[in-house]
Amino acid sequence: MIWNLGSINIDNFYEVSHLPAAGETLAALSYGLGLGGKGANMSVAAARGAAHVSHIGAIGKDGRWTRERLMEYGVDTPHIAQISEPTGHAIIVVDAEGENNIVLFQGANVQLTEAIIGAALTEASPGDLLLMQNETNGQEYAATTAKSLGLRVVYAAAPFDASAVAQLLGKIDLLLMNEVEAAQLAQATGKTPAALGLPDVVITLGAQGCKWVSNKGEKSFDAYPAQAVDTTGAGDTFTGYLVAGLDRGLGMEASIDLALKAGALMVMRRGTADVIPDLKEIQDHFGL
Repeated sequence: MIWNLGSINIDNFYEVSHLPAAGETLAALSYGLGLGGKGANMSVAAARGAAHVSHIGAIGKDGRWTRERLMEYGVDTPHIAQISEPTGHAIIVVDAEGENNIVLFQGANVQLTEAIIGAALTEASPGDLLLMQNETNGQEYAATTAKSLGLRVVYAAAPFDASAVAQLLGKIDLLLMNEVEAAQLAQATGKTPAALGLPDVVITLGAQGCKWVSNKGEKSFDAYPAQAVDTTGAGDTFTGYLVAGLDRGLGMEASIDLALKAGALMVMRRGTADVIPDLKEIQDHFGL
């Protein structure tokens, strides 16, 4: 079972010819509305990767449809609280090459209480996984509670904040970062990923694949070829599928390979949670 303490956002997409410069007004070529937030994306990816995932989060009354959408995608939602704060939302601008700029309003995502988090984790069992990102509050409480209950803690360190990672280092079993974030953490701590003392670290390298660092050494994995049209949500899809693989009993290498396949399909689609590929699509595409 995966317990995902994660953000839920209403995503507003704008397709543009190029990313606007400071002070520039630019007409959008198209507009779309969808379910997003790193937490929601990862929950959907994990569920589509055939894992059992329960989302821990908060929405406002404007976001009740997001909870229903998560249910449609196979995510358990009893621990998504409706509170008075508006639902988080994002303004996502995507150019013709698939690059993006994002403006984020955190909203209900940072109004979680210990009661909301604790009520969910009391239902967890030893051996379950707690997945977190840096788009909600309550991470330290959740990690401490999870470790006391015998859960494995997975932290996807985005949006990146070195101090937030440092605060959780003693409680993390698997840390996921991209290459830039890994460099920032090394600068802040003075330690390489291998010297952090964590059982597992996975560093994503975009089109170059990823690197796995463990107490047994390092191993690199090549990305699968893909013609990218939108990179939004690709990292979240990778993380969700990686954790799903681990939850299903696959080893780290097999889980990483599955996650790379999912990420390759994801970058060829426009959107976030609503277009994350399911396991059958991945199997069909790669002839598994």
